[in-house]
Amino acid sequence: MTAVVVSGAGRVFDGGSGAGTVALADVDLTVGEGELVSLIGPSGCGKSTLLRLIADLDAPTSGSVTVFGKPADRAREDQDYGIAFQQAGLLPWRSVRANVELPLQLRGRAGRAERAARAAELLALVGLADFADHRPDQLSGGMQQRVAIARALARSPRLLLMDEPFGALDEMTRERLQDELLRIRASTGAAVVFVTHSIAEAVYLSDRVVVMSPRPGRVVATLDVPLGGPADRAARGIELREDPAYFERVSAVREALHSGDTAPDRVPS
Repeated sequence: MTAVVVSGAGRVFDGGSGAGTVALADVDLTVGEGELVSLIGPSGCGKSTLLRLIADLDAPTSGSVTVFGKPADRAREDQDYGIAFQQAGLLPWRSVRANVELPLQLRGRAGRAERAARAAELLALVGLADFADHRPDQLSGGMQQRVAIARALARSPRLLLMDEPFGALDEMTRERLQDELLRIRASTGAAVVFVTHSIAEAVYLSDRVVVMSPRPGRVVATLDVPLGGPADRAARGIELREDPAYFERVSAVREALHSGDTAPDRVPS
């Protein structure tokens, strides 16, 4: 099954004086089950807007969005996806464990023991089992982001939507969390739509990189990244980041970004 299908999506924001701002124009995007697709492009190109359309946090002016064959609003109601933003957005008065349990508690379909067991499982997955009783302000920024990812995984979604989740972190922490995300993908099989400004990050994480044009955002290139599966990438780590094939893909994405509207529809592997 296809995780996400965006067909001819456009988004126009009302300017208040009759002239609207066209954020997205005729965007087509498909994300397969278990696939990680990165969205990259210049600031203001509509990457985050497109992610919000998929998450049903906003609605397209034209075109359609489906998630696992459902309209986006139905997928949101069914909690078919988890979402993580650049800011972890943890509740400061709740413990780490309680923050991870929150989606289950709000849904009201899990008892206390079941919530605690699921939180323990997820905190172990992201390497924070020893911090379950801490408050968010006792954690580093990178640790807070790991809690946010664990929370996004609470209901075992088949899709993760991630809007620059590592963008505010230092480079070493960012690389560690990239490897963490690869391991989580390998463990859960979840599909991921990942917004980033970093070419290197997009190539390291992705099965495909989707390059968007300046506003109005359009898909101008799609590049395959044949560097192995997520478990293999996480295991290789620094070795992969120094691989000539990796640098070749980084260069290809950079060229597509600079080419803008003249980039081909698809760049072969």
